[in-house]
Amino acid sequence: MNRDTQRITVAGPAGAIECAIDQPAGAPRGVVVLCHPHPQHGGTLDNKVVQTLARAFVQLGYRAVRFNFRGVGASAGAWDEGRGEVDDALAAIAALRDPALPLALGGFSFGGFVAAEVTRRLADAAPVERLVLVGPATSRFDLPAVPPDTVVVHGEADEVVPLAATLAWARPQVLPVIVLPGVGHFFHGQLTLLKNQVVQAWHR
Repeated sequence: MNRDTQRITVAGPAGAIECAIDQPAGAPRGVVVLCHPHPQHGGTLDNKVVQTLARAFVQLGYRAVRFNFRGVGASAGAWDEGRGEVDDALAAIAALRDPALPLALGGFSFGGFVAAEVTRRLADAAPVERLVLVGPATSRFDLPAVPPDTVVVHGEADEVVPLAATLAWARPQVLPVIVLPGVGHFFHGQLTLLKNQVVQAWHR
């Protein structure tokens, strides 16, 4: 993300997991682990929406952790249809969370599915402080129900995951969705708006 971004690897179930860590200006108030979009469609930890989420959380005072799923960049392994990718996220969390600090999770598109599933799995043992989902892949993966304070942002003109699919997923949960008018799946030209919406929603 910038010259101060720290690149490391941690052990994962399929081998090494490549990670990028960005620190806030002062002592961190929490750690956030962010999940990137679909590995088979060009998704990496350097995706611009994921980097925007990292910037938002650094501004909020969090240590922001991005990582590559198996088979992406320097991460070992191969695509596992979402199953192994959830395990990758759990391994990155186990390696990089700070027991003394709250853990937040976030994800974009396919990464939103992974983040939601990981939040469900951690609910009893080590609950997540809060979750943010951007353009979650509700039309392509079976997203579980999420906590009521989850921040969901979706583009009105999303050409990959229709807004209607996310509204249909959110409706039974009575879960608010922040809709950005005229914005597509990749938030072209609207990354600052996205960052500001996440920061404002987190404060609420």
